[in-house]
This record gives sequence, structure tokens and C-alpha cells, in this order.
Amino acid sequence: MSIQISPSILSADFARLEAEVASIAEVADWVHVDVMDNHFVPNLTLGLPIVESLHKVSALPLDCHLMIENPDRWAPAYVEAGAASVTFHAEAAYAPVRIARSLRSLGARAGVAFNPATAIEPYADLLPEIDMILLMTIEPGFGGQPFLDVVLPKIARARQLLNDRDSAVWLQVDGGVSPSTIERAAEAGADVFVAGSAVFNADDPAAAVSHLRAAAQAAAVRD
Repeated sequence: MSIQISPSILSADFARLEAEVASIAEVADWVHVDVMDNHFVPNLTLGLPIVESLHKVSALPLDCHLMIENPDRWAPAYVEAGAASVTFHAEAAYAPVRIARSLRSLGARAGVAFNPATAIEPYADLLPEIDMILLMTIEPGFGGQPFLDVVLPKIARARQLLNDRDSAVWLQVDGGVSPSTIERAAEAGADVFVAGSAVFNADDPAAAVSHLRAAAQAAAVRD
């Protein structure tokens, strides 16, 4: 499988976002933007104006993860602001098929995210409508939390579900991804990895991205 790394600017220096994004532009695949509303999750972060500004200066496509209530209303606006991929939470969506079709009609990739305790099997029939599954490997809300190994069997089940349906849907993991955890997630079947503090808290963010990619690729080959 093709490994992709999507560094999360939640752990970047917000006063230097353009420089932080530029530091990983040559080695990363995406810029991951965590949007939180202090309702669906207990934190308040970035919104549409920041996405619009990042779109103007980023050489990488924007991967927006909406941890918000009512994504049915707000998700399309993030494509209009410049996002190339928008992921909304299964727990928050009223009409996930309608959201996914709206995002795709605007030219973006559509993703569905699942909290650690949410089963993906009830959403299996949604696969033809989406481009990515995001499995949270922490409880959403704050960066820097430890990776939850309890999610590893869920990653494996999701990979099996995709393989059984010969699906091209990407399988992303988000939370606690680091050099010490990315191999386990890759072995379980993930192919897109969100990493925040492991990248932007490193002395050399670009080297950190390359290290993470190499570790994931090695684990995927072993698998």
C-alpha cells in the first residue's frame, strides 16, 4: 500500500504557520487541519479563515478534519475555503451520504471519522460514497495524547473490510502517531498517518516526516 503522511498543524507554532507548513512541504503529502468547535470536542481551534489563509500559502493540499457539531451545514464551506479533503465525524453527521456527495461534487475527497468507541461495521455500506476512513487513536480534542493500542484491532477490521470489498478507500489514523507507534498502526493496515507533536515538536520537522514514512513503509512490507 502507498504510505502517506499528513502532519497536523495543531502542534505547530500558530504564530508561524506559513513557515511551519513550508518546513514539511518537500516531504509530506498533506497538511492536516484540526477544526474543533468546543461543542463536539472540548477544545476550540481553527476555522474557515485560517483554512482560507493556509490555502493561499501552502504548497501541500489541505486535509481538514472537522471535529464539530452539524458538519452537514459546515463541511462544504471548507472545500470552498480551499480544503482538498474534508473529513466529518460519523457521530455528528445527520446525513452522511448527503455530506459526502456534496463534498465530492465540489471536487474534494470525502472522509468519515470514527471515535475510538464507535464501530465502523454499521457504516460499511457507506464505502462507495467516501474516499477515506479516519480512525481516531486517541479521544479527540487535544494533541499530545498517547496512542490507544485498543484501537489496533479496529484498524485491522477496517482493513479487512476494505480488502473484502476491493475498496480503494484510504485508511487514516490520527492521534499519538510517533516513531514508536506508527509501525503498529501500519502493520494493522493503516496507510495514511496524521502526526502532530512527532513532527512539529522535532528539531527537524522534515526529517521527522521522512522517519515516520520509512517506519510505516517497513512495517507495511512486513505485513
